[in-house]
Amino acid sequence: MKKVVLTAVISALLFGNAFAENTRVESAHIASPNQYELLLENQVVTVLKMTLKPGEQDNWHKHNAETVYFEKGGKATITTTEKDMTLEIPDGYVMWHDQWEHRVKNVGDTTITAIIVEKK
Repeated sequence: MKKVVLTAVISALLFGNAFAENTRVESAHIASPNQYELLLENQVVTVLKMTLKPGEQDNWHKHNAETVYFEKGGKATITTTEKDMTLEIPDGYVMWHDQWEHRVKNVGDTTITAIIVEKK
């Protein structure tokens, strides 16, 4: 049940922003190189590793359609142009969504890590 609720909350955040104008917002690993490590890039995908330490926030950035696997979840506040939402993300949680822009802050006391596979 927690996964269904979390998925619904994340979907509401994402799809409210899915059609926002793209105004020179950079990809995550360019906008926030201290939090996003480029693992692979080819003509089809970009694969990133996100690491957010407690209290750390990334810079405003964009993602193309992506699948995210949270190796280690935690408590995070996601900010879009529409709203802010604080979520408890469980370890091993997987989500997919369309293109979007946002910023993430780790408001918990554990490091959050995720592998992101973005469509080109």
